[in-house]
Amino acid sequence: MKNFMDENFLLQTETAQKLYHEHAAKMPIIDYHCHLIPQMVADDYKFKSLTEIWLGGDHYKWRAMRTNGVDERFCTGKDTTDWEKFEKWAETVPYTFRNPLYHWTHLELKTAFGINKILNPQTAREIYDECNEKLSQPEYSARGMMRRYHVEVVCTTDDPIDSLEYHIKTRESGFEIKMLPTWRPDKAMAVEVPADFRSYVEKLAEVSGVTISNFDDMIAALRKRHDFFAEQGCRLSDHGIEEFYAEDYTDAEIKAIFNKVYGGTELTKEEILKFKSAMLIIFGEMDWEKGWTQQFHYGAIRNNNTKMFKLLGADTGFDSIGEFTTAKAMAKFLDRLNTNGKLTKTILYNLNPCANEVIATMLGNFQDGSIPGKIQFGSGWWFLDQKDGMEKQMNALSVLGLLSRFVGMLTDSRSFLSYPRHEYFRRTLCNLVGRDIENGEIPASEMERVNQMIEDISYNNAKNFFKF
Repeated sequence: MKNFMDENFLLQTETAQKLYHEHAAKMPIIDYHCHLIPQMVADDYKFKSLTEIWLGGDHYKWRAMRTNGVDERFCTGKDTTDWEKFEKWAETVPYTFRNPLYHWTHLELKTAFGINKILNPQTAREIYDECNEKLSQPEYSARGMMRRYHVEVVCTTDDPIDSLEYHIKTRESGFEIKMLPTWRPDKAMAVEVPADFRSYVEKLAEVSGVTISNFDDMIAALRKRHDFFAEQGCRLSDHGIEEFYAEDYTDAEIKAIFNKVYGGTELTKEEILKFKSAMLIIFGEMDWEKGWTQQFHYGAIRNNNTKMFKLLGADTGFDSIGEFTTAKAMAKFLDRLNTNGKLTKTILYNLNPCANEVIATMLGNFQDGSIPGKIQFGSGWWFLDQKDGMEKQMNALSVLGLLSRFVGMLTDSRSFLSYPRHEYFRRTLCNLVGRDIENGEIPASEMERVNQMIEDISYNNAKNFFKF
């Protein structure tokens, strides 16, 4: 029987252990997609408690606590103390066996705080007090956490109207870790609610200095902001979409649709789809012009619990894997850009694992030999961001593409304690490859190439792909 979370955690063979300890573990972290709050990095934020850094905004944990019968006030309430919330989390942890939260919890305690104890109601107070004492020390600040995990680059997720003042402040402070913005223009194509869309466009006009009265004006304003993001080091865009949009449309139709929704009239479903289709193409062309990488996170159905959405807002743990038939639209969208010679580097993330092979085969349709792995299959995302999901994603990519060219892992997290997800991924990767070697499916005589592949997927591929 193996000990829980020892140095060979998840590494089931001697070869896997060598791959991880001698190659993967030593590589720095490039976290090219996350949701960290830039102001926390700029201000080198000091966390007041383990609850704040660990439970604040963590809807993964909230979902588990609710499922375990914990009242909402201990998840998101304002009338409970940090200790009371942590105590309820500690009571929930023993019920999370086989859920990745159990592994993440103890990996974070071990790597951030040097705590090897199992978290449960009996150890909760001792762990809480020890972590809080350490969090009061300078090396446990926001920047300190990034240094602790040997982070080299983080890419946050930012709206086109964002001032990026905290990115600028961080860079000018001389902080050695790069924090770069990512262009996330979802609101510029969110035309479902005319009043919300108009409000957004008015803010866009204000920050860009472009008077917006028609569709061309809006695109001019977005281009100006796109240029500003590029000046601040942006290399990636990101789009959170339910499914891909690839309706046929004319320029005249899109201009008329803009006038209609900007004037306050609700659009038909067909008009909404046409507008989104046009915007995705325009954004793709902007990214191609600058050599950026475009990312697409698709397949979530969000805010399913109306009552809790009204109470707490978005991103509070009431989203699910969606079921969409989107392969044809995805292919048509990519083909439009490719036919016009404007398909930039692209990463596709699916939330429904039934689309793994769809994505893995879609990549090969648009690889053009210009750069290795131009079209990428993104690492297991959200509900798939765990051992089983990662393995399935890497297996599909291995069988139907080139795992060797994979740009690897990201946290997709708001927490400064989420960096161990890179370790979790690297251990899973090394275990997969190590098992193949020991099974005679990869020749042991090619270990030099295998070692390089592990280092590349852990770090080098991302550094070269994004030109960091």
